Amino acid sequence: MNAKSPNNSPERRSAISRRSALLLALSSSGALAQGFGGLGATAPGFAIPRPGMLLAFPRDHGAHPEFRTEWWYVTANLTGDDGASYGVQWTLFRFALQPNAARAGWDDRNVWMGHAAATSAREHLFAQKFARGGIEQAGVEAAPFRAYLDDWVLETRDDSAGAGIERLRVSAGDKNFAYALDLTATGPIVLQGEDGYSRKSEAGQASYYYSQPFFTAEGSLSMNGRKIQVSGRAWMDREWSSQPLGPDQKGWDWFSLRLDGGAKLMLYRMRSVEAAPFLFGNWIDANGATSVLAREDIVLEPLETTRIADRDVPIRWRVKIKSRGVDVETRPLNPRSWMGTDFAYWEGPIRFTGSRGGEGYLEMTGY
Repeated sequence: MNAKSPNNSPERRSAISRRSALLLALSSSGALAQGFGGLGATAPGFAIPRPGMLLAFPRDHGAHPEFRTEWWYVTANLTGDDGASYGVQWTLFRFALQPNAARAGWDDRNVWMGHAAATSAREHLFAQKFARGGIEQAGVEAAPFRAYLDDWVLETRDDSAGAGIERLRVSAGDKNFAYALDLTATGPIVLQGEDGYSRKSEAGQASYYYSQPFFTAEGSLSMNGRKIQVSGRAWMDREWSSQPLGPDQKGWDWFSLRLDGGAKLMLYRMRSVEAAPFLFGNWIDANGATSVLAREDIVLEPLETTRIADRDVPIRWRVKIKSRGVDVETRPLNPRSWMGTDFAYWEGPIRFTGSRGGEGYLEMTGY
């Protein structure tokens, strides 16, 4: 390759070198040891989620350095001014390489990772970024809320000092896509699990977890040079833990569903190597009141797989909640919504039909 080629520019070589160094640090810390992205590895010296802790806002919008890992996650189902359907994803992850990782400057031992994607029926465009903590390249402030990695930003649109996540702007981009959206909450924050304590296995692994599933979204999206005005609905998830998977769990299938009529569903299936999957579901009514679903009430059944990146990934599902009369079949907007990042997974917008109609997002890891 010619040394003057943009693909071999000093900036690109520097980015590759930084990414390699950060991945090496994650690997040496044991964070890649087992489970999806090492989330099943034991975490000596880190805090462990316990039931009964009351979440508080805006405090818990910010980082929790005593825990090993956490993420800020936004997905949006959008319709363009061209009448087509689109989806976008914005995610910021924090990984602590060791306990007491928050330090000044280059001594900080946190690694930050960003994922962004834009999806249409024909294209799934994604990007990834890494940063070290402590040097103001990435981080999260609780109030006024701001989460960022370089120029990828999720932040409040309010001017008050204590502003939380009621009114946000989110933006990200790469050479082939970009988006900028205003998000406005029309309902309350939802605590997942037992008042925010979310169990992930029979052995007791858990996270703290809350959502804001009531965002409206409006803004612009560009894909391969074509700019579209878009509007729709968005869902924000926040989780933090130190070992959210059991040692034998390899990944999960996670659904965020908006049903016609205003109700919402958060469902996940944590898959183990040998044991039966661990199921959890939360029914969220149109006003934000929640009801935890009994495990025997939930059916998550893969109906069709497709071959992506040398893996068989289920892209069509049956979702059934017997007590609520829900029996639907989900289909992806784009079956090839594969995030070919260093921690690879499938993530994309879906629609469903059957006893109820609606839309949402599906994430599948560990395949």
